[in-house]
Amino acid sequence: MKLEVYDPPMCCSTGVCGPEVDPVLVAFAADLHWIGEQGIEVHRYNLGTNPQAFIENPVIATEIKASVERLPIIAIDGQIISTGIYPTRDQMAAKLGLSTTAKETGKTGGSCCSGSSCC
Repeated sequence: MKLEVYDPPMCCSTGVCGPEVDPVLVAFAADLHWIGEQGIEVHRYNLGTNPQAFIENPVIATEIKASVERLPIIAIDGQIISTGIYPTRDQMAAKLGLSTTAKETGKTGGSCCSGSSCC
């Protein structure tokens, strides 16, 4: 299974840079990392640095011709699941058939640094 993210132009590949980082982009980057750890192939393309990825995919090209405001576009195995927003971990996990419950992800409860051994 492959998850692809087509981002609007950003200063870096994740948008998690500069003096004022958008917390939504920070959470989304962490969620993508988690999804990759679940065995899902993750690819992320930035319109500013990877325009060829947008041009080579006819479905994505059609979407951005309609409006660049459709970005970000999230696709699973070539099928668009989201446009214009960064979905939450729970939303993406549901589409990917993954569970985010503590029991199934190996978390022991509470925050990571609340005394558990995950930190």
